[in-house]
Amino acid sequence: MTANSGTEIGFEIHPSQATMPAADRERILAAPGFGQVFTDHMITLRWSDGRGWHDGKLEPYGPFALDPATAVFHYAQELFEGLKAYRHDSGSVVMFRPRANAARFNQGCRRMAMPELPEETFLRALDLLVTQDKEWIPHGAGNSLYLRPFMIATQPALGVNRPSSEFLFCVIASPAAAYFGATKTVKVWLSEDYTRAAPGGTGAVKCGGNYAAAFAAQQQAVGHGCDQVVWLDGAEHQWVEEMGGMNLCFVYGSGSGARILTPALTGTLLPGITRDSLLKLAPTLGFPAGEGRISVPEWRQACASGEITEVFACGTAAVVTPVGAVEGASGGWTVADGNPGPVTTRLREELVGIQYGHRPDPFGWIYKVA
Repeated sequence: MTANSGTEIGFEIHPSQATMPAADRERILAAPGFGQVFTDHMITLRWSDGRGWHDGKLEPYGPFALDPATAVFHYAQELFEGLKAYRHDSGSVVMFRPRANAARFNQGCRRMAMPELPEETFLRALDLLVTQDKEWIPHGAGNSLYLRPFMIATQPALGVNRPSSEFLFCVIASPAAAYFGATKTVKVWLSEDYTRAAPGGTGAVKCGGNYAAAFAAQQQAVGHGCDQVVWLDGAEHQWVEEMGGMNLCFVYGSGSGARILTPALTGTLLPGITRDSLLKLAPTLGFPAGEGRISVPEWRQACASGEITEVFACGTAAVVTPVGAVEGASGGWTVADGNPGPVTTRLREELVGIQYGHRPDPFGWIYKVA
């Protein structure tokens, strides 16, 4: 399903008459957590066969009324994105690479047989919500406004032979602190009992079914004293793919000889926007970066020999998170001394510096909100 072409999609503005009192909002923003509290407004936009996109609104945040037979409940035809808005010291409000999110969202729509959304409409929806609820953007290092655009199938029908004929696009926002903490090192569990994705499946898109299927493995990880799951390939269960909702990167060598490797995109792992940003940013800091593949035995052996000096995960929520230790059914090992390494730390500082306006933005990644 292709996006509407040549027609501007508008939004009606219906501000809430019952916004949260400023004192209550400031109390929440002092320690926002992650994804627990939501702003006063949301964006909604509907699509149907024959009409295309219509009824765009900025409206008070609130529940949906959906028929029990609504397709999303039964067949999980849905898709989401995640990105952040930041408050700069100058007072301006910005988003980080929203056009990349718009492009990935439409790639996902094609895979999930859902209608594509024009890029400018996607950006307009984000811009409207952030502008309306900008007072919800927390101050302080590591804090941001997390934005969650998503689309669900809303046709009330139980047939499985064709996609829904009706959809709802929505954007909600939540004030957020750093996901793991700015410098926390995580311990990961190698999932050998479960598979996240297989070739030809939906591993490369952000659909909820991928995450629901991951909960059992995540519970297993926590049961073994770990923070996150590392997913392996579905065929041989030996090639490293990604970590939970984040991509993985491996640092070989140190100092001027350090280089970075991240598992190549095979269609079974998510093309992370933070991952892509680091592949572009790292070489400008003197760290060659590329894609390849690494097996679990290679990872273990390279850590034992000192060839791999650092490992980190990267994603929108956590930005850059160092991995300090690995556990699995056949035993575990430590990455170097188990502490954050200099390459990981430098990359995080540079990327966060761009996002918060403390470093130059040579790539044009910062999008100023109107």
